[in-house]
Amino acid sequence: MVTFQSLRPVLWTKPLTPKQLQYIQELCSHRLQRMPVQYILGEWDFQGLSLKMEPPVFIPRPETEELVEWVLEEVAQRPTTVGAQGGPLILEVGCGSGAIALSLLNQLPESQVIAVDKGEAAVRLTHQNAQRLQLQDRIRIVPLDITSEGCWTHLLSWGPIDLVVSNPPYVFHKDMEQLAPEICSYEDLVTLDGGEEGMDIITHILTLAPRLFNVSGSIFLEVDPRHPELVSSWLQSRPDLRLSLVAVRKDFCGRPRFLHVRKSAV
Repeated sequence: MVTFQSLRPVLWTKPLTPKQLQYIQELCSHRLQRMPVQYILGEWDFQGLSLKMEPPVFIPRPETEELVEWVLEEVAQRPTTVGAQGGPLILEVGCGSGAIALSLLNQLPESQVIAVDKGEAAVRLTHQNAQRLQLQDRIRIVPLDITSEGCWTHLLSWGPIDLVVSNPPYVFHKDMEQLAPEICSYEDLVTLDGGEEGMDIITHILTLAPRLFNVSGSIFLEVDPRHPELVSSWLQSRPDLRLSLVAVRKDFCGRPRFLHVRKSAV
């Protein structure tokens, strides 16, 4: 992405051409209509990667970069967690622009990723960003609704999963009306609305993941600050899944935002 700091000093004081002024006015007009800056620019940086952005695909937030960092820390501490290719086989549920999946691929050179999303625009944009970053050889991008019957059998055809990572829809339905106009007017609200308690897709992921793991495995989720207690209670009600909430991490604002759920080997 081009920034003011990246321009050559000689350009800092060079007058803009009429064409450049017109372009700036067009950008300002879009912003006055409350279009998100990421869509206006058509790209955005995430974990040091420049990703193409286009509506209505969900825009990755800064907090999600912390989720990626936590996954990287855990993989570094547990080098024995490897898939058939010599690195972890990772499933991302709800890939959107591909931000999480491609960041993990970029920083874990031995890893493989299966990225799924039910949105056609998201699948298309993840393909474009994978090509843009030349990471297309290590990612499988699958149009898939994880709430559909038997979807886990389709995913198992690529072998057992080591890690599941997701920033799922987790906004409580009653809170949807409080979202900013930039979100309501331009982003796909299906990628945000998590149902009555924001748990609809979260519980589907937690139900699906144990079927995809071999003996053990980890799930990393970004959630609402009210969810750690709700997820813990839900897991206690489902002992058959053999899952436990092993860690909660706060975001840079001090809110409990990320969960690490693990399947026990026993």
